[in-house]
Parts: sequence; structure tokens; C-alpha cells
Amino acid sequence: MKKKVILVVSLLLLLIAGVVLFNKQHVVKASTELTLYGNIDIREVQLTVNGSEHIATILVQEGDRVKKGQLLATLHTELLDAQLAQAQAFFEGQQHVVARLKAGSRPQEIAKANANYRAAKSLAKTARDTAKRLGRLLSRNLASADDVELAQAKADNFTAQAEAAHQVWLLAVEGPRKEDIALAEAILKAKKASLMLVKQRLIDARLYSPSDGIIRNRILEVGDMVTPQSTILTLALTDPIWVRAYLPETELGRVAVGFKADITSDSFPDKRYQGWVGYISPTAEFTPKNVQTPELRTRLVYSMRVYACNNQNELRLGMPVTVTVSLQQNSEALNSNGCDSHQ
Repeated sequence: MKKKVILVVSLLLLLIAGVVLFNKQHVVKASTELTLYGNIDIREVQLTVNGSEHIATILVQEGDRVKKGQLLATLHTELLDAQLAQAQAFFEGQQHVVARLKAGSRPQEIAKANANYRAAKSLAKTARDTAKRLGRLLSRNLASADDVELAQAKADNFTAQAEAAHQVWLLAVEGPRKEDIALAEAILKAKKASLMLVKQRLIDARLYSPSDGIIRNRILEVGDMVTPQSTILTLALTDPIWVRAYLPETELGRVAVGFKADITSDSFPDKRYQGWVGYISPTAEFTPKNVQTPELRTRLVYSMRVYACNNQNELRLGMPVTVTVSLQQNSEALNSNGCDSHQ
């Protein structure tokens, strides 16, 4: 009797073990989706200006939504305004210098140079004629040698002056040298560069939003001194937004970039957010301590990003969420990213 009881108990235990093993195999075979746990992550931008000055205005508060290109803050620009006026004056002055050189001599200047040349040539001819007459008189002892020498010297002097006037007239006709024009143009370029530099500094004194987002922190206030290393505001980017999760090594071959996913949160348990696998790390790492997973924490995992559609702006930075990925997706799911294609 005792042996029969032991036999019956043994058969029951074997039957129970068989059922449990069968159920486990059935569950494994029937597993068609993967559940992961992670947190919402976004990018943040530390906003500053490329200048050193006191803050004049800050136009946003923490929590404000801003658009790309929106003016957020300004610096005092009194000194830069004065530098701009000075640079503008220097630039315009050099523009006139270049224009004058390129225009060449005015007709009146050429006419004046020609008249001076004719007058000098006439004086030179008169001086030469006088020297010749005195030379003839010297041979008849009607003039002294000193008078002749003095007359000849005056003739040579007036002849040289006439030649100088002639060259001045030729220069007036030809106009400025090409090298002088090139030098003036080079100086003009330098003045223009200085003007553009001051204008850029004025632009840098204004802080614009680089993209759409939400002002997370207002670190400095009006009157604070800033440098290019000083952060004035922190901008949280609302697009893209993703779940930072970790994929077990045993599931690596069953999930691919582009697979569709569903995301749920404790804050909105009745809502499912559509998403897609956007990135799987090429290197493995040990499971971080803060990962919520029933798997052993010593096994290797792969960092993973699941991008989310957050049209209602309900998913927030750091929010814990659950990601469900169907493992029955085919290659057609690949390259199908974006909220429009997942809605």
C-alpha cells in the first residue's frame, strides 16, 4: 500500500512537471512582443551670447514656449553703437577716396596744368632769346660776360620749369597710378571688414532661440555681467523626444532600427504613444542600476533610443515609461520613422 502511494505521488509530480515545462515552452514560443523599461530623455541647450557686457533685457520666463529665431535677451550696446558710427564714417570716407582716384583728374585740373605748361614754355623761350641777344652783344663788347652768363642761367632755369610743368600736365591727363588705386581699394576692404565686425558684435549682443523649445532655467538676470562662457538660459528641446532604454543581449537579434513601438506611462495609463526604434548602440554594457527590469542586473545590455510622438507635450524629461515592441515586424517596418508615419 505504501509503495502504491509513493508511485501515485511520483506520477503526479512527473505529470505536474510535464505540464509546467509544456506551459513554459508554449509561453516562450508564443512570445511575440518585447517589454522594456526606461525614462524620457530630451536634449538641452545652454544659451549664451558671444560678447562681454551687462544684460539689458530678458524677455522670457521659466516654462515659456519659444520658437526658433525668437529674441530671448539683449545686452547693453551703447559702446557698440558708437563704434558702429565710427566704422561707418571711416568706410564711407574711404569709399570717396577710391571714387576720386578712379575718376581721375577733372577737366579743369587738366586745363590748369596745360596753361601752366604753356606759360612756363613762353617764359623759357623769352629767356633763351634774351640770352642769345646778349651773346651777340658780347662779341661787340656791348654787354658784359656776367650779363650773358646770368641771362643763360635764367634761360636754363625757365626751360627746366617748363619741362616740369609739361610733366605735371601729362600726369594730370594720365590720372592716378594703378598702384595707388589698388592701395586705396585694399584700405576700403579693411574698413568694410571693420564695419562688418562691429555689426556682427551688435548681432551677438542679442540672444535668439536656436530652435523650438521650452525655457527650463533662467540662470542670470538683468544687470548681470556675461561672457561667452556664461549661460543665461537653459532651453529644453521638445523635438525630438525619446525613451532611453536598454535592450537585453538575448533580444538583440529580434529588434531592428525602424521597428514600431508603443509607449505607456504611469501619468497617463490609458494612453499609448506611438514611437519607433531609432538607435541601438553598437557596443554592449552592463545593466545600469537604475534600469527597471526583471532580468538579472549583471547581464549585458545595449543602449537603445525609442523615439516618441509627443504631440500633446505630455511626456516630460525623466518620466518613467514602458515600451512595448512587437517582434513580428518585418523589414517593411524599417526606415518608417517620423510621427506622421506612425499615426
